[in-house]
Amino acid sequence: MRACAELVVVAREGRSVVTTLRAQSPLALVPRRGVTGASRSEAVVHLVGSASTPLAGDDVTLTVTVGAGAHLILTGVAAAVALPGARRTDGTTRPSRTVLRCTVDDGGSLTYLPEPTVVTGRAHHEAVLDVVLAPTAALRARDVLVAGRTGERPGRCRGTVRVTERDGGPLLVQTQEIGDPLLDDSPAHLAGHRVLGTEVLVGPAHEQVPASCGDGWSLSPLPGRGALATAVAHDAVTAARRLAEAVAAAG
Repeated sequence: MRACAELVVVAREGRSVVTTLRAQSPLALVPRRGVTGASRSEAVVHLVGSASTPLAGDDVTLTVTVGAGAHLILTGVAAAVALPGARRTDGTTRPSRTVLRCTVDDGGSLTYLPEPTVVTGRAHHEAVLDVVLAPTAALRARDVLVAGRTGERPGRCRGTVRVTERDGGPLLVQTQEIGDPLLDDSPAHLAGHRVLGTEVLVGPAHEQVPASCGDGWSLSPLPGRGALATAVAHDAVTAARRLAEAVAAAG
């Protein structure tokens, strides 16, 4: 299944307003409305999987534009479960792929907080987050990968994050994989843990962040500005707590 979606948020009279909202199955975009939505200055939009996704062969692209001075919180409502699809006649399957391309203009901010992605057995998933930031734009983007369901050997998942300054060079280009037994057992990667969490922080509050670490987490400054928090754990709850500790250390 192939699908494209688009989301545009602009600043109007002190509030962030969604001006474009287009989506196709299996992805739905649901803005927060009513009294709760009206009381917030930032726009809040939920990512909802409207069908079993990502399934092998799915190719989903979401393009997000945050205008100057606008603020968007993009969140998930449930964990994504990467599933295997039907095999080709040669025994192989096409990978599933999700791409999120974002542009954040001056004075704007994007907070991207999806729920974890569970990589089930025989799944093959690729995810790309590509963000272009204006010089005074801010970003907070989280990614949590779970290597299989309980007692299950995971499939393969490759996640790439690119964060680039509009008028400069890259702040972060990173690709991480889970599902390779040798890599997952390596002390330089998962060290036998099931969950890998990362969070990118770029903005005025994170211009000068010192490197630090704790039990199962680390915090690394990015070149130019910002920081990358990383956490590993045997379960998603512990990984989230450790990731929160790393983010707190960033100030």
